[in-house]
Amino acid sequence: MTTATRTTHHKPPMDHLRKTALAAGLLYLATFIFSIPAAFGFYKGILDDPTAFILGAGSTSGVLWGGFFEIITALTGIGTAVVLYPVIKRWGQTGALAFVASRTLEAAMIFVGVLSVLSVVTLRHDLAGTDASGLATTAHSLVALKNWTFLLGPGFMSAINAVCLGTVLYRSRLVPRIIPTLGLIGAPLLMISSIATLFGLHDQVSPTASVLAAPIFFWELSLGIWMTVKGFKATDSTDEATPVETPAPALSGAAA
Repeated sequence: MTTATRTTHHKPPMDHLRKTALAAGLLYLATFIFSIPAAFGFYKGILDDPTAFILGAGSTSGVLWGGFFEIITALTGIGTAVVLYPVIKRWGQTGALAFVASRTLEAAMIFVGVLSVLSVVTLRHDLAGTDASGLATTAHSLVALKNWTFLLGPGFMSAINAVCLGTVLYRSRLVPRIIPTLGLIGAPLLMISSIATLFGLHDQVSPTASVLAAPIFFWELSLGIWMTVKGFKATDSTDEATPVETPAPALSGAAA
């Protein structure tokens, strides 16, 4: 006599996947909304002329808002990885874990950059009227640190993110393959651009750097929009699995 045990592999229902895709898409779009003002607006004065900023007068609220927006950017970046991990790990746990790690490292770089510019604000408030040349030197050092964190964080790590997530999404077909393909094409281009900047071949903000970074920009933007509007495409691994019957060992001495 034999018995059977029923083993069911639980998969998330499609309504749960839709909510996950929506959350991830909104978090991706939030990284754009909050990163652009800090990079091109609020920080402009301190990054263009650290000496004039730390020795000058006027409000520092712009830099403070820029720091606040970058903090949100870092947190939403981690959020994209945390929200996507339970879904994408089914097609590649190594890639999913690598994506969480790379997003976390990118956020850490952003936080270091925020700390550097906020330190300049503190020096401006607390040490105004003291050693002007010393303050100017310190401000330039902290701004240099900020620039390097921008290169290695939102710059280089964005390429690593694209490799990790793009590979899993291409394999899973959760989104149209053209979207992760764009990321996988853009990743080596952005790496090349970052390395070129590292060795002084072109400026971090330059026409060449912008062209090489464009595919990654559109990969992340299109992914965020697609997940928000369309969600994930149904695949075999997102459907409920059929229960599998497993024969149990026969009891010794049981009658045939």
